Amino acid sequence: MIGTTEHYPAALQDSSGHSGVSWAAIFAGAATAAALSLLLIMLGAGLGFSAVSPWANEGVGAKGLGITAIIWLAVTQIIASGMGGYLAGRLRVKWTNMHGDEVYFRDTAHGFLAWAVATLVTATLIAGSVSSVIGSGVQASASVASGAATAMSSAASSAAGSNANKSSDYFIDTLFRDDRGTAVSEDAAHGTVARIFVHSLGNDGQLSNEDRTYLAQIVAQRTNLSQPEAEQRVDQVYAKAHQAVEDAKIKAKEAADTAAKVAAWSTLWMFITLLIGAFFASLCATFGGRRRDAVTYLTHTTTTPLV
Repeated sequence: MIGTTEHYPAALQDSSGHSGVSWAAIFAGAATAAALSLLLIMLGAGLGFSAVSPWANEGVGAKGLGITAIIWLAVTQIIASGMGGYLAGRLRVKWTNMHGDEVYFRDTAHGFLAWAVATLVTATLIAGSVSSVIGSGVQASASVASGAATAMSSAASSAAGSNANKSSDYFIDTLFRDDRGTAVSEDAAHGTVARIFVHSLGNDGQLSNEDRTYLAQIVAQRTNLSQPEAEQRVDQVYAKAHQAVEDAKIKAKEAADTAAKVAAWSTLWMFITLLIGAFFASLCATFGGRRRDAVTYLTHTTTTPLV
């Protein structure tokens, strides 16, 4: 009777002439890491959007959301990079007749290379969308902060025409001034006042005596106020407008400073999470290499039983 017996000898092929890099294993680990990163990022984005609420005192705040996002990115790097590094080390061809330190180094290098390829692939796939989202958020914040500063300019632009003609329109208006005020329609009067305000606020912030007197004449003509009372009202309204513009400038600077700090901290934490991913990819590759080296290879031999 013929039977089979399984033996478990170590693989004894000579690997001294083989390349030290197994790109097949690296690309396999990188593909796994990139796919897991994409899945986990999509999951984190979904959970994040579900936790945010536009209503006050509901949902997660901006600070809590930022901390959670950093933690999730770190977890994503640990899981995805660790799995990719483990596969890169486990699937690599086993080397024999080689010192253990060299095997350890090559396993670590394979894990790091798998992480590097996966990072480049993931960045290529999602960097555009992430940059778009971040840019939209920063642009929206800056628009809100500078809305008050541009509101008066927008109103003046609507009344006076395009931005290129506002300065010339102001000087053209001065050609037709007289000491009796201007008996024109309300829209025309509003346009003239807006152009004077924009011109004064845009230059040095000071309202000239000529413009102040002319505005007081227009106000007195339409409100039945005396000239001194009209001048006092012009001073009060212009002071409020000037203060609103200055406050809007301060808010815009604060928003820009906050956005710069957020961008700096976000970049720093992304750098840290990427370092964490590189470390775990290299570490898990050594674990995969140990499991690979512990595998025994089956051989089949035939034996003839004694009669």
